[in-house]
Amino acid sequence: MENKPGAGTNLAAALVAGSDPDGYVMFTGTSALATTRLLYRSLPYSLSDLAPVSMICTFPLLLLVPTSSPAKSVADFIAYAKQNKGRVSYASPGVGTAPHLVGEMLKQMAGIEMTHVPYRGDAPALTDTIAGRVDLQIGGPAMLEQVRSGQVRAIGVTTGKRSPLAPELGTVAEAGFPDVNVAGFFAFFVPVKTPWAIIEKIHADTVAAVNDPAVKSKFDKIAMVPVGSTPAELAAALKAEADRWTPVIKEAKISLD
Repeated sequence: MENKPGAGTNLAAALVAGSDPDGYVMFTGTSALATTRLLYRSLPYSLSDLAPVSMICTFPLLLLVPTSSPAKSVADFIAYAKQNKGRVSYASPGVGTAPHLVGEMLKQMAGIEMTHVPYRGDAPALTDTIAGRVDLQIGGPAMLEQVRSGQVRAIGVTTGKRSPLAPELGTVAEAGFPDVNVAGFFAFFVPVKTPWAIIEKIHADTVAAVNDPAVKSKFDKIAMVPVGSTPAELAAALKAEADRWTPVIKEAKISLD
């Protein structure tokens, strides 16, 4: 396994897209694959250069507020933002990330004003959220640890239904925005010319792995839900992501160029 960071996974995706289609080189991508082409004018690869294999797991995004915040729910926060027009901020782990897009979607749907404060990752954003320097943070499920220790308050999740990882948390949909159903995911991809028999084999092995009780236990510990989708289901999920975020990105004028 090789970690190939840089350009929002674009370097890793390009490397795999140009590799021999022999089944020995795979790319572990995220839901961000659906939005990179919307955020960059040019990319070193095309999504059509990669064949979807299987969605490994999904995870909700959390809406967090400082413990000093008056908001106890998503509805409370929206009311607070409307009462404090122009004075509310939200943190994300960076421009163009899923939390950033969720924040812009919430602004557009709820008709509220929030200043986006991008950080380099969840950790520094969380530090400022705990300290009360920002009013809202949108981030990954790893921060449930800080929620449960009382350092920060979670007011909701972005998935359409309550997450089994934190069933006590309401959804944005429950606050009156049923179109908000956002889950991040990790998935396997291979070079597009990889033989179908190899793709089927990798898919079958992925399904077996995510259904193994020991693996499920590890997913639970990192607040993720195992899936093991078919290649077709993964392709459909990518299209749905692109369809969801295209109007949000255009209206918010988000670009990474």
